[in-house]
Amino acid sequence: MGRGVMLISLVCLLVGTLQVVRSEDPYLFFTWNVTYGTIFPLGVPQQGILINGQFPGPNINSTTNNNIVINVFNNIDQPLLFTWSGVQHRKNSWQDGVEGTMCPILPGTNFTYRFQVKDQIGSYFYYPSTAMQRAAGGFGGLRVNSRLLIPVPYADPEDDYTVLIGDWYAKSHTALEKFLESGRSIGRPQGVLINGKAGKADGKDEPLFTMKPGKTYKYRICNIGLKNSLNFRIQNHKMKLVEMEGSHVLQNVYDSLDVHVGQCYAVLVTADQKPLDYYMVASTRFTKQVLSTTGIIRYEGSKVQASPQLPAAPVGWAWSLNQFRSFRWNLTASAARPNPQGSYRYGSINITRTIKLVNSANKVDGKLRYAISGVSHVDTETPLKLVEYFGAADKAFKYNIIADEPPAKIANVIKEPNVINITHRTFVEIIFENHEKTIQSWHLDGYSFFAVAIEPGTWTPEKRKNYNLLDAVSRHTIQVFPKSWAAIMLTFDNCGMWNVRSEMWERRYLGQQLYASVLSPAHSLRDEYNIPDNTPLCGIVKGLPLPKPYTI
Repeated sequence: MGRGVMLISLVCLLVGTLQVVRSEDPYLFFTWNVTYGTIFPLGVPQQGILINGQFPGPNINSTTNNNIVINVFNNIDQPLLFTWSGVQHRKNSWQDGVEGTMCPILPGTNFTYRFQVKDQIGSYFYYPSTAMQRAAGGFGGLRVNSRLLIPVPYADPEDDYTVLIGDWYAKSHTALEKFLESGRSIGRPQGVLINGKAGKADGKDEPLFTMKPGKTYKYRICNIGLKNSLNFRIQNHKMKLVEMEGSHVLQNVYDSLDVHVGQCYAVLVTADQKPLDYYMVASTRFTKQVLSTTGIIRYEGSKVQASPQLPAAPVGWAWSLNQFRSFRWNLTASAARPNPQGSYRYGSINITRTIKLVNSANKVDGKLRYAISGVSHVDTETPLKLVEYFGAADKAFKYNIIADEPPAKIANVIKEPNVINITHRTFVEIIFENHEKTIQSWHLDGYSFFAVAIEPGTWTPEKRKNYNLLDAVSRHTIQVFPKSWAAIMLTFDNCGMWNVRSEMWERRYLGQQLYASVLSPAHSLRDEYNIPDNTPLCGIVKGLPLPKPYTI
């Protein structure tokens, strides 16, 4: 066979292979024009961040193994990044959309995100991660549906609704930034929104959702706010919890759910009441002044307003702790692969490292800062992942400036890039210890972890006897109640530079975050993808030749 024929045959084979891959793993293409626009969430005009003119932004409706391609045009006057909360980019922190991994999309430019949603059937959301832009909008729902080959443990609902709840500030995101830069807190929010609207509870609002009598619906509830845990409930209706943050759970029935900042739950609601209008209610928890909002669910054909008697919220954080303890992983439900979720026996794996992270608030140079184990993170001029990839980490930051076991009393807070190095494929226990009087919420990019315990007091090794080592839910965000601790366990098998952060955005902005660097010692494509061709370079790596690419 001649070289020309061989070359043509090889090209045909590659094209055919690509076509097979594309047919098995479909591509979803989106173009987003991000602009400012006037919005009225609390009844007064304010500047919002819109995606294609929408507030909130458009839903991303995907299926397991879909390839997501989003071309983002930044037409606001600030650098911009989007992060995909809870969506695990396997071997690919390049697309994570936080300042430790990517150069921001500068005003007047565009960038195309490319990532694949994998073994994570469930409910998520996206939002702008730069500065305080999350306070202005730019967020939306992101769902990953099951392929037909992988059955979910409940019948298909009549319809599937996204419910984005969150506290809201009347001041602009730039005004909130100025507060924080001046050393002040952003204070209390002025309201609560459901899908960008504050209900008046007068029965005259347009319905957000419609249900047919006798049918069952899925509601995906995500707290996309900045600061407050929220309780969510539906007038006269029970909620059957079926999924949280990518995991099927035992299907317990609840009157209401505490949804902490950054968390997502999926529930089934059956239209089994009189064909009227009914209120959804979202209200703040653990606050002196309770803020509430409503949204209307209308039974098809209803002309009767919802009752003004709103269901009451629970009281106290002990109730919320007990609700957390009722959440259990559904061990028999299928995962994205054709095997049950419970086939991964995390409780029988030996812990190789324990890391305790203690949150605190203090003043540095007379200004408010938040910290983890005494270090308040500051972003470097060049994203951490880039300087690490180019072999220039020693010019930008030092690894492991916090100890795995911090001092019992942390006197001072320092401002430094906070990066911990974690050995690839080790099984690690992380303790979030909260010595403060306020509730906390923590998120880890790139991973799901097993939330094995939350308890009052301080953690000691003896507390492990209280861990749930059988069916703790695999998730990516966990709350820590006042003067309490939370324990999570996970295998760090996903190479990259991954953000561990407070989901209270004021705290994250002022330093309560760090990065976990998980490197591939083999420098192999089996462990981590090479830097994408379209990745912009900035700071000290701008103009440098790319390092030698990883190979199999």
